Amino acid sequence: GGNNRGGNGGGNNNGGGNRGGNDRGRGRDRERNKRPVHAEVNEEDVQKQVRETLARLTSKDKNQKKGAKWRKEKREAVAHRAHEAAAEAAAESKVLKLTEFVTANDLAVMMDVPINNVIATCMNLGVMVSINQRLDAETINIVAEEFGYQTEYVSAEVVEAIQQEEDSEDELVTRPPIVTVMGHVDHGKTSLLDYIRNANVIAGEAGGITQHIGAYNVKLSDGRHITFLDTPGHEAFTAMRARGAKVTDLCIIIVAADDNVMPQTIEAINHASAAGVPIVFAINKIDKPAANPDKIKEELAQMNYLVEEWGGKYQSQDISAKKGIGVEDLMEKVLLEAELLDLKANPNRRATGSIIESSLDKGRGYVATVLVQNGTLRVGDIILAGTHFGRVKAMFNERNQRITEAGPAEPTLILGLNGAPTAGDTFNVMETEQEAREIATKREQLQRELGLRTSKRTTLEEIGRRRAIGNFHELNIIVKGDVDGSIEALSDSLIKLSTEEVKVNVLHKAVGAISESDVTLAAASDAIIIGFQVRPSQAARRAAERDGVEIRLYSVIYQAIEEVKDAMEGMLAPEIKEEVIGTAEVLQTFRISKVGTIAGAIVREGRIKRSCKVRLIRDGIVRYTGELGSLKRMKDDVKEVTSGYDCGLSIAGYNDVQEGDLIEAYEEVEVKKTL
Repeated sequence: GGNNRGGNGGGNNNGGGNRGGNDRGRGRDRERNKRPVHAEVNEEDVQKQVRETLARLTSKDKNQKKGAKWRKEKREAVAHRAHEAAAEAAAESKVLKLTEFVTANDLAVMMDVPINNVIATCMNLGVMVSINQRLDAETINIVAEEFGYQTEYVSAEVVEAIQQEEDSEDELVTRPPIVTVMGHVDHGKTSLLDYIRNANVIAGEAGGITQHIGAYNVKLSDGRHITFLDTPGHEAFTAMRARGAKVTDLCIIIVAADDNVMPQTIEAINHASAAGVPIVFAINKIDKPAANPDKIKEELAQMNYLVEEWGGKYQSQDISAKKGIGVEDLMEKVLLEAELLDLKANPNRRATGSIIESSLDKGRGYVATVLVQNGTLRVGDIILAGTHFGRVKAMFNERNQRITEAGPAEPTLILGLNGAPTAGDTFNVMETEQEAREIATKREQLQRELGLRTSKRTTLEEIGRRRAIGNFHELNIIVKGDVDGSIEALSDSLIKLSTEEVKVNVLHKAVGAISESDVTLAAASDAIIIGFQVRPSQAARRAAERDGVEIRLYSVIYQAIEEVKDAMEGMLAPEIKEEVIGTAEVLQTFRISKVGTIAGAIVREGRIKRSCKVRLIRDGIVRYTGELGSLKRMKDDVKEVTSGYDCGLSIAGYNDVQEGDLIEAYEEVEVKKTL
């Protein structure tokens, strides 16, 4: 008995030691003893030796004939080998679906092998790993092959797809259509929406919104609702148009009758077609003397979009957004198209939908505009969007009135997320905060690792290439802006400017005012900071002056792109540059009839001159740009007021001045362009 046990033990060890290195100590000794005999240990030899040893040990029993025993063992071995081959074939057919960056432990669990074996395999490859270290694709492939698995990579979203309950037919109710208005710059998208909204919405302001996506819920005279998305028309906003086309049911494409079908119009039509969204054409500005709607229809026909009056299948309507001609008919056509789509949603479930825009508001924290697509979103729900999560603290409609819930196809502004989610992300309402936090953290980790892996290190080839080209320059840029969509659009456009000689890198992009840490990063990496509709804080401005970091501030996307392009092309002709000469803080406001609002202010930095232009800044965001109406000290008009003194000032044509606002005075000077 004792012998047997010893024999078997030894045999197992021998196999195990050479196979997986489980019993390392003994395996090593044996290796050392064997080394002079033959360096390479082959699996079959090992098996043979094991069998011979077993045979020797068990053949002590004289009654059993050696031959029969041997044959039996051989049969067993053949059967065993066949069995192993079958098992291996079965394993071959096993395909692992996984994301890149799974941990060693996850991989072991998926393949149902002990974690030690996975680690041992990695060590054989010369990769030292710990249990919960993440592996890259290459290592995963090799390890999986070792254990007879094949790998297939899926995106992280697929794996974490949040289980959605299916809606049954009887739960569905009709929902309002979501309509995106697209078209070229200046063809009248916002004017159309203003007309529709003013005809129905007496409240609500109309700004020339061209830099962001706006979402509005409109109630028509017959009580039906439509949700409108307004997209910018400039070429830089391709991504926003694509996003708009993704979340909508219908597109209104606006073309000005006194203009042509422009490249952006074509792009908008293509986005809509790609998303499979019905299109209604609105031919605007027909009240203009040069209007020629038929020419537009002809151009559309050449692009294979035949309108209904010409026997095609596309609805079209001649309108004038300013005068309101034909807008009612346009709405009818839109609703008709919407009825054909038979849009339904189930309001009695947890909400899902899309993030349309997100921004950082100084008083309220991170604010996201969301569009609910199914279910009902309520205050207090726990929401997960991309890598961010939070509990909905408050909800507002587009007129800034508080609401408590938003049903399908309703846009709403929500507070309470822990960051600014990327525009275009889907959001889901989760059961518990813990669940939301876990998924958000996991996604963040993936994103960080992707970032680390894709960040470009300077390789030898790259250096060689630069030497070959000669003077290779890099322009590092940090982009800060007021809303996420604009930042995406701006940084994409800047990266596209890269040429052979000059490469543009966007090192960092984020929502919010320019902070000291941005300046530190810029100083460390020789970058320039581009602020879009935002301002640096006082501390950041001082730090920038101290470290010699250039901060460029813009409020129109084309200017930013043009200037960076000019700088790159070295077309450094003299330009008009804004030079900030002083900042004043409003301490008190006085309303004087017939004059307007006078601000009692103290000059914090620099000086305020009577002749300079001013900007009104509230919470780091520019609210108004204009000229000074008057500047006084005590009762006298003065030419300038220097730092530390107080003064009274008014802004020409603007009265919404509040305590705590900053007034930034600047002069336009002609300077030689430098970057």
